[in-house]
Amino acid sequence: MEAIEAILTRRSTRRYSGEMPERALVEKVIEAGRYAPSGGNNQTTHFMVFSDAEILSDMAGLVCKEFAEMEITEGMYSSLKNSINAAKKGGYIFHYGAPVFIVTANKKGYGNALADSACALENMMIAANALDMGSCWINQLHWLDENEAVRNFMYKYGLREDETITGGLILGYSEAGEPIRDPLERNGNPVTWVEK
Repeated sequence: MEAIEAILTRRSTRRYSGEMPERALVEKVIEAGRYAPSGGNNQTTHFMVFSDAEILSDMAGLVCKEFAEMEITEGMYSSLKNSINAAKKGGYIFHYGAPVFIVTANKKGYGNALADSACALENMMIAANALDMGSCWINQLHWLDENEAVRNFMYKYGLREDETITGGLILGYSEAGEPIRDPLERNGNPVTWVEK
């Protein structure tokens, strides 16, 4: 797939078959993330790859519990509110049951932590599309980065104390079989040309 086509046809996938992608394909996706640009070529984005169904289930249960204990405040980001409301209803599976969840982290206090991780996550989403897999950006662990229970859970699986959770990406095969590539109308993201 050509690079521009891979970018323009990428869509978020939130329904997955149970099929685990071959490790070699997951490694290609991660490699695309590792080759993303980083501020000063620091290359400090840390990739934690979860593919164990039991650990993912434990993580989902913990995330559901911690969100359910939160209160919605005025002006709160709508997706965060949605996560809290879903968790309060019970059974909230924030990673949509995808077989692979790649969590990114970066150095605390590093000014480009989010930017570097965002570049890596975007590279991985485009690579997943080019490899006929579905993916979706997942922010819930980032929102819970300062939650003690979540951090302690993540420490068991490689998060370092000097790192902040910057985002995540779920990966797998679409429940529909083929990747979702239907075009979405662009009615936001304005462009301003400043020309002579």
